[in-house]
Amino acid sequence: MKLEQNEKPLLFSETLIPDVFFSEYLTQIPGDYIKIYLYMVFLSKYNKDIKINDLSKKLSLPLKTINDGTKFLEDNGLILKKTNGYIIVDIQENLLHKLYSPNVQMSSEKIEENSKNQSISKAIEYINNQYFQGIMGPSWYNDIDLWFRTYNFDEQVMIALFDYCFNRSALHKNYIQTVAEAWALNNIHNWNDLDLYYQKQEKLTKIKKEIAKKLGKRSGLTQYEEAYIEKWVSDFGYDLNVIEIALKRTTFKTNPTFEYINNIITDWHDRKLKTPAEINAFLEQRKKQNKNIKQLEKQVSKTNFDQRQYDNLDFLYANNIEENNIPNQ
Repeated sequence: MKLEQNEKPLLFSETLIPDVFFSEYLTQIPGDYIKIYLYMVFLSKYNKDIKINDLSKKLSLPLKTINDGTKFLEDNGLILKKTNGYIIVDIQENLLHKLYSPNVQMSSEKIEENSKNQSISKAIEYINNQYFQGIMGPSWYNDIDLWFRTYNFDEQVMIALFDYCFNRSALHKNYIQTVAEAWALNNIHNWNDLDLYYQKQEKLTKIKKEIAKKLGKRSGLTQYEEAYIEKWVSDFGYDLNVIEIALKRTTFKTNPTFEYINNIITDWHDRKLKTPAEINAFLEQRKKQNKNIKQLEKQVSKTNFDQRQYDNLDFLYANNIEENNIPNQ
């Protein structure tokens, strides 16, 4: 493949990387792909031809990584594929075009609305200073404004969103977008909504740990087991007091599964049993019914046995009469 850019003498040449690369792309690109990109930028200044196999050997990277890396760089607008190679994209010009195009389409009413919304501007500026050291990339401003409008977050929730992702070392647009969507699905729009959501999550986490402890799962729960618990707590509205009743019933089973526990709890929910008192009353009633059924079965069994004994006596008596009445041969 052939890489194209302006040629300069190697001794006095510098490989310049725009600051936009660091603010917009660096955190989004896997480490090996950064190596590929930087080396391609370096080679492009001299219009050098290099084969994929040679690039793999030069960078000590597997051939698959080179192919995946160039595809990633192309998909993210850092390089452009041509018939005989690649062109290094001018990311400054490309970003300027992206930022300018939406603004041209904005109505005057929208511009006026944005200019008046000082609280949102202050929130964005806080995010810039707090999480980007004051050098947040230009495209972030459009993205944050879009998230404000799409998810109807207030300023505190937006700041909390960035704080959540920053503390998990995941200040990437895709991750932030995923968390934002999850919050929106849980009807989070203001700080009170978020506080209630955190309380529910904290309660759910405690219940998961307690259940794992009671079941002796020291390695933790699987994703599917946690999904069962989330259904019991979030969908059914049960707390640990109710769930624990179902857990105790697993002592009668050998190697009980979460599906078995789920069947028990789902049955209670279908019967509209909500409290431990209601569930215990139901179980006591069922226990009494089972006891009555067993007693009835025992009585029926005894009656049948007595009847068979009587029938057998009649049979023997009849046989004796017949034998006594047999004529002499």
